[in-house]
Amino acid sequence: MLNTYVALDLETTGLAPKHDKIIEIGALKVVDGHETDTFSSFVNPGRKLEERIVELTGIRDTQLSDAPYIEEILDSLFDFLGDFPLLGHRILFDYSFLKKAAVDYKRSFEKSGVDTLRIARRYLPELEHKNLPYLCTYYQIPHQAHRAFQDAEATHKLYQKLAELFYKDEEAALFLPAPLHYAAKRDTPATKPQKERLYRLLSQHNITLDLDVEKLTRSEASRMTDKLLATYGR
Repeated sequence: MLNTYVALDLETTGLAPKHDKIIEIGALKVVDGHETDTFSSFVNPGRKLEERIVELTGIRDTQLSDAPYIEEILDSLFDFLGDFPLLGHRILFDYSFLKKAAVDYKRSFEKSGVDTLRIARRYLPELEHKNLPYLCTYYQIPHQAHRAFQDAEATHKLYQKLAELFYKDEEAALFLPAPLHYAAKRDTPATKPQKERLYRLLSQHNITLDLDVEKLTRSEASRMTDKLLATYGR
């Protein structure tokens, strides 16, 4: 079975990699079954968090305001991940956000991974839920839900437990890495004229946005400008 990998989890502003942003990264490196290194960081999303995300994660804007932007830590994170396969609960979700960031900042990022959610669905069909908090409670694995490193660590322990109970050589596929695929389209930063026009509209109508204009993409800046013009006029 797989004994060397990086257990990974992200907290984000929402579920869509195209529109939402990473706010926390947690990763646990496991070599020959032993925990050897960790990576943990808040990430500034360039926008204020919605209350539902604050309630879900306990993460607040004050914790993110001085955190690095994703482009500032992407290389160090990818160096940490190295050539290791990824382990996650619904790992394609986490991979898709990192793949999107990699494409946006012209980095190469191709990975294989193991998904503990798929394993649980295959071997535990009788359970009412298959989410990570439920499974950790079921197997009495200590867990602080919806914080990135704690989720990554819990996923590692869950994988070890599932492998102990269900791994068989003749049915090994779900316990072994498979290529991860997510098609991401690059978003380019907003142009100087776009940002200048936005700043003029905001000043003209005395509007304060809950986001950083300097971090908008071209499409985001265009949508924001159209929304302001439709609401307030020229």
